[in-house]
Amino acid sequence: MNYDACGVYILASPGNGVLYVGMSVDLLGRIWTHKEKLLDGFAKRYNCTKLVYYESAPDKDAALEREKQIKKWSRFKKLRLIQSMNHEFEDLSDQLGL
Repeated sequence: MNYDACGVYILASPGNGVLYVGMSVDLLGRIWTHKEKLLDGFAKRYNCTKLVYYESAPDKDAALEREKQIKKWSRFKKLRLIQSMNHEFEDLSDQLGL
C-alpha cells in the first residue's frame, strides 16, 4: 500500500474502546495529526489515537464512499472488519513508522 495515498482508517481509544472512522488523501499525515492531537473534534475528544485498521482507495471519492459505508455499520461489524486485519488490535501506526 502507498501510505501517502487515499485511504480509510479506523482509530480506537486505548482506554475505552471508542472507534473513529475516517478517510484521508494522505494516510500517514492524517494519522500523525491524530496522534499529535492537532485536529479538534471527535477523535481528539475521545483520545482515538490507536490505528487499528486501514485500507487504500483508488481516489478521494472512493475513500469517501467507503468511509460512509463503514460509518453506517454496527459496532460489531466494524470490530469484525478490524479483526480481519488486526486480530490483536495492535497499534498499526508503529508498522508505518509513526
